[in-house]
Amino acid sequence: MELTQKIRWTFGLGCLFILLNAIAIYFEQYYVMALPLALLVLWAAFFQLEKLILFIVFCTPLSLNLEQLEIGDIGFYLPTEPLLFGVLFLFLFKLLSGESIDRRIWAHPISYIIYAYIGWMMITTISSEHIVVSIKFLIAKLWFIVPIFFIGAQIFKRYSQIKVFYLLYIFPLLGVIVYTIVRHSTYGFDKDAGHWVMEPFYKDHTSYGAVLAMFYPVLVGLVIKKNNSPLMRALLILGLVILTAGIILSYTRAAWVSLLAAIVVMVCMLLKIKFRTLFISFIAVVAFAWSAQEQIVIMLEKNTQDSSDNLAEHVESISNVSSDASNLERLNRWNCAMEMFYERPIVGWGPGSYQFVYAPFQRSQDLTIISTNNADGGNAHSEYLGPLAEQGVPGMLIVVVLVMYACYFSFQLFQKVKGLDTRIVVMSTFMGLFTYFVHGVMNNYLDTDKASIPFWGFLAILVAIDIYHKDGNTSELEEPAS
Repeated sequence: MELTQKIRWTFGLGCLFILLNAIAIYFEQYYVMALPLALLVLWAAFFQLEKLILFIVFCTPLSLNLEQLEIGDIGFYLPTEPLLFGVLFLFLFKLLSGESIDRRIWAHPISYIIYAYIGWMMITTISSEHIVVSIKFLIAKLWFIVPIFFIGAQIFKRYSQIKVFYLLYIFPLLGVIVYTIVRHSTYGFDKDAGHWVMEPFYKDHTSYGAVLAMFYPVLVGLVIKKNNSPLMRALLILGLVILTAGIILSYTRAAWVSLLAAIVVMVCMLLKIKFRTLFISFIAVVAFAWSAQEQIVIMLEKNTQDSSDNLAEHVESISNVSSDASNLERLNRWNCAMEMFYERPIVGWGPGSYQFVYAPFQRSQDLTIISTNNADGGNAHSEYLGPLAEQGVPGMLIVVVLVMYACYFSFQLFQKVKGLDTRIVVMSTFMGLFTYFVHGVMNNYLDTDKASIPFWGFLAILVAIDIYHKDGNTSELEEPAS
């Protein structure tokens, strides 16, 4: 009797849905056909939140930007950002209802830095030159940080979910790389074509290269781990070959530099060189470069090698600040950020406002053939100078503290964790994160899902290992709350 009742309900709802679809198609309202998917997502949000977040991770390399596709004027990534916003809203609702995550996650030092990061962003949003833009920017930051870092750290309480997170991002990413390489081959692997052949999945070769660099150490770590089946190991090795080709053919010089820097840091970690020693050395190098900046600029200006299809010449063009348009435009954006900072040094111009404000700060001698006064011209091209211009000295200092503490914390964690498997995860995760710390000097992509989800996800993994897996225990702990 009960089964018959279910069959009747199923049949009735099915007929109703068919009728609704017929009416929607007649009136050309095709979005109604997505109703079952929307209901499935809603069910997952309430009852399978962990799986929904992992689904978002899987979708990230394949997500599409509405603005780039010329669908409306909103720079929204589908389907990831609407789903992340929904998860954020649900999480806040659960907090108000008395549910929460492990208090050790709330009380972790990295979490406190993130509170300062968000708190100061809220303050500078109030004083923003474009308050609506800043509110949107702040909400977007929240829907990346809360689901991926805070809920993610709880998900990684189960050690196996760390590998799941990696693979769910890597395999679709490899598909995008294959698509890009095949498309690039039809243009003879031309450097100029290499700037856009990854569209519509990535807006340009620099954001594409930054993400590839982040996952390169991670994939190497997965390959050398011992608990892989022969089939999985073969797939990972093939993936590493594809990823290597993707990085080379991306013609992204910042990605190459970041990987080289990560290798240097990795060697230092393996040699057990203390972070304090590296930090003092870094400060000394920066101080020397600052004191000798005029001589360094004169030396760099002697390099006239522009970016090229020839990989050796392309590498050489990294230091060309005399004729390479890309490098010169980056300097133009940095100079604008500094001028904006001089005018509003404490609270800046407001989160996300750089691209709407910087145009009047461009100096005629800094303009290049790719300079623009339009808001579609991008941002400060730096994860450090961008906050300086938009959120003043405190904003930049918080970002620097987050980066420095993450480095210090990772060095300490690598020395403390037990078990080879866990040490490999810590090393490869930090190396992936470090590539973005370096890349962030020259570009900034944390306003996109492509870079933000791995960035905050990597931090969540390191925090979870510190809280749950420091003793090398990789057995499954209790199911995380959803």
